[in-house]
Amino acid sequence: MKLETTRFNLRPVGPHDLHFYLDLDSDPEVMTYLNGGRAGTVEECQGGLERTQQCFQRYNHKFGLWLAFEKNTNDFVGWVLFRPDKKNPDDLNFIELGYRLKKKWWGKGVATELSLHMLDYGFNDLKVNKIFADTLVNNFGSQGVMKKIGMSFQKEFDHDEIIGDTNRCVRYVLRNPHK
Repeated sequence: MKLETTRFNLRPVGPHDLHFYLDLDSDPEVMTYLNGGRAGTVEECQGGLERTQQCFQRYNHKFGLWLAFEKNTNDFVGWVLFRPDKKNPDDLNFIELGYRLKKKWWGKGVATELSLHMLDYGFNDLKVNKIFADTLVNNFGSQGVMKKIGMSFQKEFDHDEIIGDTNRCVRYVLRNPHK
């Protein structure tokens, strides 16, 4: 399924998109709030690519990871993630929203635009009940996006997949306003 916003075209990640993963994950600043700034290895990126393709297949291309490209230039911007909670993969009413952007696109409203579009897609097209987003407690930029798109703080917790100075995270949630 192809999606688009005012400024960006989104397309599902494909089998030949490893270079996009490597482009993002090789930037220590992009990885700061994911693993303490360590560049992702080819093997880690290949594993991520394979997992996202499996996600698309499992959920009939409704959930997964979409690559974002600027419409005017076709420049790669980053990606947006929209999938069921990994701890409850059969619950299609509690969906995770995430994004990773190239540094040159930070602070330009991209995360907000992509996130709002995915909220619309989830609530209006897929009729999900709740959408959540997690980030580190010290990632104030992402928390700002979560608040800006209408999400509310739910909890603080230790995340078992994040490696860095801290693994302490916050979760923000938004309920479907149409239900």
